[in-house]
Amino acid sequence: MGTSRKRKLLHFSKYYLKGGGFKEEHEQIGRPGFSRVLLCNEPNLIEGSLRSYADNYVSTTKYTPASFFPKSLYEQFRRVANFFFLVTGTLAFTPLAPYTAVSAIIPLIIVIGASMLKEAIEDWKRKQQDIEINNRRVKVHRGDGTFEQTEWKNLRVGDIVKVEKDENFPADLLLLSSCYEDGICYVETMNLDGETNLKLKHSLDVTSSLREDARVKDFKATVKCEDPNANLYIFIGSMEFEGEQHPLSQQQLLLRDSKLRNTDYIYGVVIFTGHDTKVLQNSTGPPSKRSKIERKMDRVIYFLFGVLFMVAFVGSVYFGVVTKNDLGGELTRWYLQPDSAKIFFDPKRAPAAAVYHFLTALMLYSYLIPISLYVSIEIVKVLQSIFINQDIHMYYEEGDKPARARTSNLNEELGQVHTVLSDKTGTLTANSMEFIKFSAAGTAYGRGVTDVERAMAKRKGSFEANGKDIVEESEDTQPKSSVKGFSFHDERIMNGNWFNEPHSDVILIFFRMLAVCHTVIPEVDEDTGKVSYEAESPDEAAFVIAAREFGFEFSERSQTSVTFNELDPVSGESVERVYKLVDVLEFNSSRKRMSVIVSDEEGKLLLLCKGADNIMFELLENRGREFEQATREHVNEYADAGLRTLILAYRELGEEEYEVFSKRYVEAKNSVSADHDALVDEVMEMIEKDLILLGATAVEDKLQEGVADCIDKLAQAGIRIWVLTGDKMETAINIGYSCSLLRQGMQQITITLDIPEIKELEKAAAEKTVIAKASKQYVIRQIKEGKAQITSSKSEACALIIDGRSLTYALEDDIKQQFLELAISCASVICCRSSPIQKALVTRLVKVGTRKTTLAIGDGANDVGMLQEADIGIGISGVEGMQAVMSSDVAIAQFRFLERLLLVHGHWCYRRISSMICYFFYKNVTFGFTIFLYEAYASFSGQPAYNDWFLSLYNVFFTSLPVIALGVFDQDVSARFCLKFPLLYQEGVLNVLFSWNRIIGWMFNGLCSAIIIFFFCIRSLDPEAFNKDGKTAGLGIVGTTMYTCVVWVVNCQMALAISYFTVTQHVFIWGGIALWYIFLLIYGVIPPKISKEAYSLFVEALAPAPKFWIVTLFVVLSALIPYFVYNAIQLRFFPMYHGMIQWIRYEGNSEDLEYCNVVRQRSIRPTTVGFTARSLARTNPLKGKKDTETSK
Repeated sequence: MGTSRKRKLLHFSKYYLKGGGFKEEHEQIGRPGFSRVLLCNEPNLIEGSLRSYADNYVSTTKYTPASFFPKSLYEQFRRVANFFFLVTGTLAFTPLAPYTAVSAIIPLIIVIGASMLKEAIEDWKRKQQDIEINNRRVKVHRGDGTFEQTEWKNLRVGDIVKVEKDENFPADLLLLSSCYEDGICYVETMNLDGETNLKLKHSLDVTSSLREDARVKDFKATVKCEDPNANLYIFIGSMEFEGEQHPLSQQQLLLRDSKLRNTDYIYGVVIFTGHDTKVLQNSTGPPSKRSKIERKMDRVIYFLFGVLFMVAFVGSVYFGVVTKNDLGGELTRWYLQPDSAKIFFDPKRAPAAAVYHFLTALMLYSYLIPISLYVSIEIVKVLQSIFINQDIHMYYEEGDKPARARTSNLNEELGQVHTVLSDKTGTLTANSMEFIKFSAAGTAYGRGVTDVERAMAKRKGSFEANGKDIVEESEDTQPKSSVKGFSFHDERIMNGNWFNEPHSDVILIFFRMLAVCHTVIPEVDEDTGKVSYEAESPDEAAFVIAAREFGFEFSERSQTSVTFNELDPVSGESVERVYKLVDVLEFNSSRKRMSVIVSDEEGKLLLLCKGADNIMFELLENRGREFEQATREHVNEYADAGLRTLILAYRELGEEEYEVFSKRYVEAKNSVSADHDALVDEVMEMIEKDLILLGATAVEDKLQEGVADCIDKLAQAGIRIWVLTGDKMETAINIGYSCSLLRQGMQQITITLDIPEIKELEKAAAEKTVIAKASKQYVIRQIKEGKAQITSSKSEACALIIDGRSLTYALEDDIKQQFLELAISCASVICCRSSPIQKALVTRLVKVGTRKTTLAIGDGANDVGMLQEADIGIGISGVEGMQAVMSSDVAIAQFRFLERLLLVHGHWCYRRISSMICYFFYKNVTFGFTIFLYEAYASFSGQPAYNDWFLSLYNVFFTSLPVIALGVFDQDVSARFCLKFPLLYQEGVLNVLFSWNRIIGWMFNGLCSAIIIFFFCIRSLDPEAFNKDGKTAGLGIVGTTMYTCVVWVVNCQMALAISYFTVTQHVFIWGGIALWYIFLLIYGVIPPKISKEAYSLFVEALAPAPKFWIVTLFVVLSALIPYFVYNAIQLRFFPMYHGMIQWIRYEGNSEDLEYCNVVRQRSIRPTTVGFTARSLARTNPLKGKKDTETSK
C-alpha cells in the first residue's frame, strides 16, 4: 500500500448549550421514572451496593441449561398435532394399543428431537455471541489513578472506564472527558442504527479537565437520572459535583455497542449496565408473523382430526353393534373368542368394548396426521432462505450487499402479495442527492434537465419541458459534473459570475447560508488539504458541496465556531471567514425546519433558517416577502420536475431578544417533564419568525436503476402498488410518471384539502373544530365523487392521489372503509405528505380491509411502523441507516430486486410449500386409509395391517426425504419464464395451489390410491396360492406387499408431480424405495421377538415369489393411472397458467414472439400500470373476472 494518509476530524457540536444553573424542572428527579442515583468512582460503598442495579452480563439466549428441556418441550407440544401424538404415545403403554409402545414413541422422539436440536443449535449460536461480547475487555479504574483490564461482564454502575480509539462502549456511559481539551469525542453508531456518519458528543465543562489517569483518582460525583428506558435519543439527569448541580443531556451519553472514532480515548462513568442499557431496552423482537398458508395448514390439520375422530367413531359404533350380536347364537367372529373375552370383545359389555375400541382406533388411524409435517416445513424454509441469500441476481455489487432473508417463516407469503406499499425517497429513488437548481432573489438558476422532465416530455409527446429543449439537453448531451452531489450548470452563477447578477447581495447571503446552516462534520486530508464531509443526510451534503463549488468552502468547525473560505469574485482570492456558532435549533419531523444562530465577523447575530415551503412561507414577515411570488412559482416548477425543495430565509437578532430566548431555551432543554419536546419546540418557534426570504434550493433524488422496469413487471403480475411519501403532491405525481406508476390516459382522482373553501376558513381564523368538520365533509365528498368517477369509466385505469391532511380524515373509523373501497378500485395509489404513523395506519387498513397479503418496503426509520404492520416487511439497506433493515423480514439493497424476490423466489416458494403440504396429506391419507380399510375388512378388530415398525418408520424414513427435496428444488417454470410471463404470479395471489378444492383433491387422490392398493392386494393374494409350494398369503405377506405398494405409489406419485428433476430428487425418491427393501432385509434378520411376522419374510417368502413382484408392478401402475389421466387431460385441455408456459417450453415456442405475446396478453388489463400497459389495454380490454380468492 502507498503512504498512509493522515486525517484530522475537526471539532463540531450541533448541540452546544451555554451554561445554565440547575432549573426547577429537575426537581422531578427522584420521583417515579427518574429515581436512579449512582455514586461515581465509588461502586463499593454500601449506599451504592444497596441499590442492586443490574450487572453487565448480557444474555440473548432463549433458554438456559436448566430451562431448555421443559421450555423447549412446552414449545413443541403447544402444537396440537404434536400433543396428539404425545397422547397416543402415552396410550401405547396400555393394553389398548394396537402396536408396541416403543414403535409409537420412537418417531415422536425423532421428530421432537429434530425440532429441539434446531432450537438448541440456534440458541447455542446466540450463547457463543453472548460469551464473546461478555468477555470483551475494557480498562476500569481500580483506585489510586490506576486502570486495569477487566471483562465487560464485571462492570458495575458507578465504575469509571477508559475507552480507547476504535473500541466499543461496554455499557451506557456518561462522558466525563476525552483527549480533546473541550471534552468532545466522535462516535459511530452503525451497530445501533446502521449509520456510518459520525456523531459528536461532548462532556460537561466541569469534568472536561479529567484527561489523565492520575486526575481520575480524586473524582467524586453523584448522578441522578432517569430510570432505564428504550428512548435512544433522550437522556435527562443531573450531576452533583463540588457542591453544584449540572444538567445532563443526550450529548453526554455514550450508548453501549457504539464505537469511539477519531478520538484517542475517553473517560466515562457507567450509568446503565446489561439489560438496563438503552440498546437492550430496544431489543424487543419484531411482531410474530405467520404466513396464511401456515395458518390454513392448521385448519387442514383440524379437518384431518375431524376425519380421524369420525372414522374412529363410526368404526367403534359398528364394532359395538357387531360385538353385541355375538351374544348367543352362531358366532360369526369365532376367531376373536368372544365367549372368553374379558372386555375388548365381550358381548355382555359391548358399550364398554366400543369405547375401548374408539381409543384403539384413534391410535391406529393416527397415521392420517403427518407427524413430520412441521419439522419438514421448518427444514425446507431454512434451505429456501439460504437460496434467497445466495442469489447472485439480487447481489448489489457496488455496495457489497446480498439479499438477506431475516426470517424463514414467510417464504411462501412472498408468492402471494396482493398490494405493495412503498416509501419513495431511498426506496424508489437512490437517496443520492444532486444539487441541480436554485432560486435566489426571485430568479431561477440552473439549466439541468431531470429524469422526471424527460419522462414528462415523453408523456406529452413533445421535446420541450419547462421551456427547455429536451433534445438539446438530453442526458447524453448536457454537461457532466465530475463532482458527486453537484449537477448544477448555469454560466450566470459559475466562476464568480453571480457577482454580476442584479441581486448579488441576496445571492451572497444565500451562498453563505449554504456554507453555514447545517450540521455537517468536515474531514480534512492533511496530505492534500482536500475537505470531505460527514453529513446526517444526503441533502445537507449536497448543500455544502454546492456551496464549495460556488466558492464558499466550509472547512472547519469547532464547538463554538464555523469557518469557511469565501472566494472573492473581484480579486479571485480566497478569504477565510469565521462565524461564531451560538446555537443549533434541530430539525424534526413536526417542525420540518432547522436553524442556526451565528455571530458574523461584524458582530451581528443572525438566525439562518431552512425548511419545507409549506412551513417557511408562514414564518416570513411582510418586508421579507419581496420575492415570495416568484419563489413560489419556482418551487412549483421544481416540484413538477421531481425535485426536493427547501426554502432559505434569515433575520437579524437583537442582543436583548436573543438573551431572552437563550434563557428560555436552556430552561426548556433542561426540563424534566412529559412535554419536554413540546416545550423546546415552543421556545424555538418564539425566535423562528419574521424571516426574510432568500430563495429555494432544488436537489434531485434520481430513481434507482431498474425501478420503472420493476414496477412494470409487478403491475403485469397483477400486484397493486401504493406509494406513501412525504413529498409534495406535484413531486410525487411526476415521480409516479417517471417510474411508470402513472401512465398517460389514466384518470387521476385527487383528494386534497388545498382548496379555496378550506383556505378561506383558515384565513378567517375559524375555530379548529369548524375547520376540521368542514375538512372532513370535503374529504367524504371527494371520496364519493371518486367512486362515481370509477363507476362511470370501468374500462379505464384510475389513479388515486391523496395528501396527508386529507388522509388524516380518510383514516377515521367512519370513513376509512369508503376510502379503502375507492383505493382498491384504482390501479395505483399515491399518498403524499404522509407521516410515519399514517404510513403504518394505511398499511393496517389495507391488510385488514382486503384480507390479502400486503408487503411494505422502505429504507428509513420512518418506515419501521409500516414494515412491522405489513404481512411482509422489506428493508432497503440504503444510505439512511439500517433501522428499516433491522425491523424487516427480508433485506435487499435495491428496489429492482423486489421483482426477482417476488416473481421468482416468491412464486417458487409458494408453489413448493403448497405442493409439499398437499403431498404430505396425500401420502398420509393413502397410508392411513389402507389401515382403515384393512381394519374394516377385519371387522374392526383393532388389528393393524402392518408391522409395528413399518407403521413407525413410514413418515420418518421412507417418504420424508423426497417431500423435502420437492420443497427445496422443484420449479414449475424457470426463473426466465417467471419474469417473461409475470401473470404466473397470480396463482399465488388467488391461492389456486392451496385452495380447499386442491387440498381435498389431493386427499381424494390419496383415498383412491388407498382403495386401489388395498383391494387389488387383497383380491390378488387371498385366498390363492402365493408361491410354488402352494402356500397362501398370511398377514405378514399381505401387509408387507401392501406396504411395498404404498411406498412405491407415493414415491412414484412424487416423481409424476415434480416439474424439475435434480440429482438430489432422484436420489431421494428412488433411494427411499431402495431404503425400504434394505430395511426389509436387515429387519428380517432380527430375532422374531422384535421383527415378529417380518422375520426372514423378504428373503424366504417375498423375493422368491414372482407374484410379489407382479402384484407390486400391477398395483403401482393401477394406483397411478387416475392421477396421470387427470393431469394429462387438465394439462392438455384445461391448463393452468403455469401449464401453458410449460407447453411453450416443451414445444419449443419460447422464441416465437407472436405466440408468447398471445399468452402474455392475459397479464395486460385496463387497470394495470407500467409502461407495457398501453394502447392494447384501452382499445381491446380483456373483461376478466373480478379477482377473488378461490379460498379464504
